[in-house]
Amino acid sequence: MPFRKAPKNLRDKLPKHAQEIYVKVFNNAYKQYENPKKRRSVKQSLDEIANKTAWAAVKKQYCKDESGKWYRKKTEK
Repeated sequence: MPFRKAPKNLRDKLPKHAQEIYVKVFNNAYKQYENPKKRRSVKQSLDEIANKTAWAAVKKQYCKDESGKWYRKKTEK
């Protein structure tokens, strides 16, 4: 089910910007893969696919330190 804001467990862990990325990508993936024929794996639920897609987007820009705190990756110019 699409989100208006990040789930509670993510709000406790992720910085605000990472939460926004997660919600936006999750909702887009949810809409895009609503039709099972558009999915690579029919075995996974729509929620699982949208969640994996959203986490992949977050992990492109954020990572965790040794203590488990999420921080934004430095961009190289």
